[in-house]
This record gives sequence, structure tokens and C-alpha cells, in this order.
Amino acid sequence: MVCLSLCPVFVPDTNAETGKTITPHPRNVILFIGDGMDDHQITIARNYLKGVNGRLIIDQLPVRSAVQVLTIDESDPTLPLYVADSACSGTAMSTGRVTSRGRVGTTARTDEDLETITELAHKAGFKTGLVTTSDITDATPAVFAAHISYRFCKNPEAMQTERFECLKDKKSNGGPGSISEQLAVSGLDVILGGGHKNFKLNVEGGSTSVQQLAEKSGFTTLITEQDLNNASVNSRWLGLFAEGNLEPLLMGENGRTAEKPDTSMIDAQPGIPGTVKLPKPMTCEKNPKADSNPSLKLMTQRAIEQLSHGNEKGFFLMVESALIDKQSHARNACGSIGEVGQLDEALAYVLSFAKANPETLILVTADHSQAAQLVPAESLFAASSTPVYTPGKMVRIRMPDGSVMGINYATNDFYVEEHTGAAVPLFANDIGRELILPLIAQPQIYDIARRFLQL
Repeated sequence: MVCLSLCPVFVPDTNAETGKTITPHPRNVILFIGDGMDDHQITIARNYLKGVNGRLIIDQLPVRSAVQVLTIDESDPTLPLYVADSACSGTAMSTGRVTSRGRVGTTARTDEDLETITELAHKAGFKTGLVTTSDITDATPAVFAAHISYRFCKNPEAMQTERFECLKDKKSNGGPGSISEQLAVSGLDVILGGGHKNFKLNVEGGSTSVQQLAEKSGFTTLITEQDLNNASVNSRWLGLFAEGNLEPLLMGENGRTAEKPDTSMIDAQPGIPGTVKLPKPMTCEKNPKADSNPSLKLMTQRAIEQLSHGNEKGFFLMVESALIDKQSHARNACGSIGEVGQLDEALAYVLSFAKANPETLILVTADHSQAAQLVPAESLFAASSTPVYTPGKMVRIRMPDGSVMGINYATNDFYVEEHTGAAVPLFANDIGRELILPLIAQPQIYDIARRFLQL
């Protein structure tokens, strides 16, 4: 039985009849983070990928909870903020502590380093890994292995040119250096994603690159999908499969994203009849640039093969489908749909792994909610005397069944949408049933993983 409080270190049992030691199964935690993957994103993707009566793999997980996302004000940590970024929300999951926006593995205001679940697991003898479709120095992967006061202090050059928050973390000021430099010397066994550009730069004050620092620390650098397929499971992996983020699988027809409704001039006068043309329905199509990327499923599969090889203790693995969020920022609903699909495909593989490895806890959640709203393709009030339409931007997607689905983006009138503050879902396989309450706070995800691994 999984214990509900902090568990003691496991001691193997002895078979009374044979006198032989009973070796326990390795304990594994696989944490999926769909960046920005709230219930709107899941529903939109389900409708498109499986149909309104269909089901995603994620829907078949037997345990479901809701997660309250907590954030505090940097200038006054006694005050809550109600909308998080990936740095503070990721830090809550990786360390069990609430912090302020932009912080990576550090406390608000006092700037103390917080021990992460991967660091704790590594010290206890577990193998650890990170997989993402983003730049690996991006906030969500970074919070599991780095400690820095500002999420954009990604590389040695940024330490010189970014905001003053980077200065105190410079090596020359006694700090740990940029995020890429910290990842390069981390105890992680697997790091897979994008961000090669951040490892080509020379380390602070040195003549070697961050990539060379990583290789000196024991990592084998992987650049192509073929490198990933051929990599020895006996080596530690640093996968850098794109200069920045990997490419989304899907895109809007002819590159279209959300568009503003086209209204007649007369609509500017309240109560006066006018006309409005909603954005023309479009289809989603494959993004040809994504062909050069390894899929999230492949990266997850290979990471698990490496982490589980000859491993009697177990592992902790974080898998992030990062572009759900990034495509929602860009108002590209098709892009977000494809990335929920990528997470679902990777999850299918992980569930098959868990069947053969029964002490594997699978958690699927999001770091925060996002801007996309599932709305009527045409307003319920369209027949009124005054045209009714979104004040934001809208996508109308032609669905595989011939219907049209409306998706709205209206958090601001800037070039990039913002996060929102709703609770996010948490799904788990059956082994998580005794660990997860119907509503938890985001830092409790750290507690759940730590207790299951008996740390």
C-alpha cells in the first residue's frame, strides 16, 4: 500500500520458506506537464482529434483531481497573485514551495535556493531526467535542476545583457551561473529538448562552450533524431534537437492564426444595426518544419529506456509538452491541438511501460491555465439587431466531421496572449489513488512524488 505520510526507507523482505531476499520493484515517477493545458485546451484537442464522443488516452486515467495554482508577489510575499507564469508554478511542483513569477528554484525576495525533487532523488540513488519540446533552458525544465532569480538568464551572454536580476547569479559574483551552465554540470541522467543556441556560447570567463562543459561533466551530446536512436543507454544524454524550441506538429491553414471579426463602420455606434463578418473557417494542417524534430513520444520512450536500464532503484522523469502554451500565446489553436496530441501519444507509451513496471506513478497536469476559450462558432445572439462578436481574436476551425468549432483569445490587445488563473486538472494512474485528494494545491505535487519515492 502507498503510504499517506512520509514513508520510511524501504527494507527488502525475506521469504520465510526459501530464506531468499525479495527484491522490490524499482519505484518510478513520471510527471507529465502540459504547459498551459487546462480543461479548455484538453476539450478543444479532444473535439478535433477524437470527435465530440471520442476519448483521449488522458481521459482514461482513473484518478482525477483539480490543482490550485498559487503565486505570491515579489515585493510583498504575504500577498497572493492570481495568475502564474511557468517559472513560479514549475518551482511549486519541483520544490513544494510557492514563489513569485520569473523565479527558477528560488524563494521570493530572499532569493534562497530550494532543493528540487530531482536533486533529492539523485542524492537518494534514483536516476533523473527531463524531456521537453521547448528549449531545455526554458522555465519549466529549468526549475527541476537550476536555481536562478530570473527565468531569462538562460546562457552566459544573457548574464551580461539581461536585466539586473542575472548579475548576482554570475559566476564572477559567486553565483551558480546561467541556466545552461547549471544544466551542464547537473546530476541529471537525461536532458532532451531544444535550445542548442544556449550551449554554443562560451562559459563565463572561459574559452570552452557550455556544450563542452557538459561533455566534460559526462554528458553525450545528441543533435539529431538518429543520434537519439543510436545513443548508448550506458551514457548520460544531453539532447539539443533545435536551436530554440522544437516545432509544433500542426498549424493553421496557410499559416493562419486567430483573427479579429471584420465589422462595418456603423457598428462603432451602440445600438445601431450593422454587419460583422467572423473569420472564415479554416482547417488544421501539418507543419512541414516539424519533420526534423524527434517526437515527444520518441524522446519519452528513449529517456525511459535509458533511465530504467539496469536500474534497480527507480527514476524520476518530467515530460513537458511545452508548445501547448507557446502556440496559445501566439493564438494558434491548431498548434496547441497538435501538442496536446503529442502528450497523449507519449502517455500511451508510458502507460504500457507502467503495466510491466507496477511501481510506476504517472501524474499528468498543467502548470497554469491559458488564454484559449471554447466559444460558439457563431454567437447565440447573432440574430439580435446589433451584431454580437468577440472583442478579441477568434479561430473557427473546420472539424473532421464537417462542423465548425470556435476558439476565442481575448486576454489583451497585445501581440501575445496571457495566462489565466483557473485551477488546472491532475490525472494519475491507479497507483496514485491513495495519494491524491479531489483538490490540492500545486506544491503538493512535489509532496506526492517525494512520498511515493520514499524520499
